[in-house]
Amino acid sequence: MIRQLTIYGVGLIGGSLARALKQAGAVGEVVGYGRSVEPLQKAVELGVIDRYETDIATAVAGSDVVLLGVPVGAMEAVLTELRPHLGADTIITDVGSTKGSVVAAAERVFGSLPPRFIPGHPIAGTEQSGVEASFAELYQNRRVILTPDGQSDIDALEQVRWMWQQAGAEVVDMPVAHHDEVLAATSHLPHMLAFTLVDTLARLEDHDDIFRFAAGGFRDFTRIASSNPQMWHDICLNNREALLKMITRFGEELTCLASAIENGDGETILKTFERAKLARDSYCETNS
Repeated sequence: MIRQLTIYGVGLIGGSLARALKQAGAVGEVVGYGRSVEPLQKAVELGVIDRYETDIATAVAGSDVVLLGVPVGAMEAVLTELRPHLGADTIITDVGSTKGSVVAAAERVFGSLPPRFIPGHPIAGTEQSGVEASFAELYQNRRVILTPDGQSDIDALEQVRWMWQQAGAEVVDMPVAHHDEVLAATSHLPHMLAFTLVDTLARLEDHDDIFRFAAGGFRDFTRIASSNPQMWHDICLNNREALLKMITRFGEELTCLASAIENGDGETILKTFERAKLARDSYCETNS
């Protein structure tokens, strides 16, 4: 059992984890910390956290685990703030969508990735944000990726693994670089496409009619464009290398499709759509 969990940044992700751990009886006390008092007060009112602190030293004092629920672009500043106040046995983990940048930030602050810092990324979320949007079932049957290195403390790794399992998640380990490549393809690129499509259409002269008559497919595809812009700005810049590779690859494929449409090449168009349908149907069947 985690006797005390401190969450730096109590939003959808951290708040949902706190709710899940409380529901499972896996945590004693949950302490919130952040730069704005209002959401912390709301978190207490909702029963997500037991108390909040506005002093970082008090917030992490006695904590078994400190969860960093902050944008990846803020990670270095947050770790710098935390460093003087961490106990020798305190476990640190995060929920950032990029892992190379998080590890690099830790190395700049500590000199190397601390053995009891276990980088993590829950593959779960919604387009909503804030502690009000949190719910205990968010991680049920979802995956959480941990990216330990060869120096990671085994006990700390297993504690973080157990924590996410108590929240209902399937936990897998993955090398940092591979994580960033996989997420660039499956999460970061789709968000870039959704944001860009909506922005492109919104700047057309007849955009009112375009959005007025948009059907369910448009709403489904662009739902993630309602996600937090600052968070995705940070993700975009902090995983730029892997993301640029995927954008380039997708651009090449889209150019090929445009060429097929221009030339009336129905065979290429149909084969593209058939391959996509087969892959999508197979993925959904094996991951449902």
